[in-house]
Amino acid sequence: MSSCPSRFTAPVALPCDPGCSVLRDAVVDVGADGRITWVGTRAAAPASDAPVRALPGLLLPGLVNTHCHTPMTVLRGMGGDLPLMRWLTGVIWPAEGRLTAEDIHAGMVSGGVELLRTGCTTSVEMYFYTDAVIDAVLRVGSRAVVTPCVIAGPGWDRLGSWEDMLDDITSRIDAAGLCAGPGDRIELGFGPHAAYTLPPEALIASGERARERGALLHIHVAESVHEDVDVRARYGSVPALLEELGVLGGRVLAAHGVHLSDADIGLFAGRDTAVAHCPGSNAKLAAGIARVIDLRRAGVRLGLGTDGPGSGDDLDLWQQARLAGLLARVSTADAAALTAADLLLLATRGGANAIGRDDLGALEPGRWADLVHIDLDEPAFVDPSDDAQLLSNLVWAGGSRLVRDVWVAGEAVLADGEPTRVDRAAARAAVRAVARRLHAS
Repeated sequence: MSSCPSRFTAPVALPCDPGCSVLRDAVVDVGADGRITWVGTRAAAPASDAPVRALPGLLLPGLVNTHCHTPMTVLRGMGGDLPLMRWLTGVIWPAEGRLTAEDIHAGMVSGGVELLRTGCTTSVEMYFYTDAVIDAVLRVGSRAVVTPCVIAGPGWDRLGSWEDMLDDITSRIDAAGLCAGPGDRIELGFGPHAAYTLPPEALIASGERARERGALLHIHVAESVHEDVDVRARYGSVPALLEELGVLGGRVLAAHGVHLSDADIGLFAGRDTAVAHCPGSNAKLAAGIARVIDLRRAGVRLGLGTDGPGSGDDLDLWQQARLAGLLARVSTADAAALTAADLLLLATRGGANAIGRDDLGALEPGRWADLVHIDLDEPAFVDPSDDAQLLSNLVWAGGSRLVRDVWVAGEAVLADGEPTRVDRAAARAAVRAVARRLHAS
């Protein structure tokens, strides 16, 4: 945590306001509590005797990854050439059955470092062994919305019944509230896995408990054609089922949302249900291309996600932004379908909005000082003095390889590309040890 006020200065800042403005000769003031107190130009900055951190490049808010299973770094590449359901049932779920809490902690630490090195400060996590995930996030110093997985089916009873899983989340929130940790680094929510892995009563109970507590409900929806055949045959669509069961409403985040009809999109818009768009995972699993432009036109809140490194492999949200833009343009035959500014906002402000967090995703007073320093002294930028060229080069040619430093709640958690709280080599070695054991068993 930041223990004293501080002032950051940079030649350029991208506040990620709705107009995606470019701020020149910028100042960002951070209070002792780790929240932003002022943003603007140096000429207009209020007097301050706070220590100054003068940065040579560009400042922007930390990226928000709206759908991830980060501990799956230990499973990266397993069954990488299989379709979704064969990949899940034949490779991933059996491998996950052999994971311990220590394995998941190792995967989350290494993955958390990887996220920070791409400039991603917040991830929405769905996994199990909740204590291990939370401890790893706090160890790295990043930020996460932890929505422990609630799932039923053969083999999953080793973790208890779906009722046990739901009761555990509920008791945690009732005991400690939604947010905890320094700088509110941990928010708890509910993670019912999917309509095809839970009975209706589990979905109903998840929705009720999340709404009662104002918590995020994070669920896989319509990721592929084949996973939801029975649901579609009976109810017409997964969103229609969730509506009939009373799940929609409150803070609901639908992961993937690839196979949505016009009626589904209208339902999401009417219920203010958000979608986490994961173009890389969707493409790799041949699940399809989500109707991003139609979702945006309908007013559906939309963020970007990498999905887990088991299916999406890469935890780089910049790559997802580029792929989202490319797929939107190809699928609509419109080269202006998603602009560089659109994509940057999807990765920052849009992601925060999708998860119902108005304290993240932008450089604005009152929001957490989750800051990313980008190196402008790179060939990716041909004319940093031109606003449009700067945004275009950042999104289409720059991205994660240009990230130098990261702060979360005003605390430096990445310095010159290296994590400040954990040893990156040790974290990598721990993950490789787990992977070797899984492959040998």
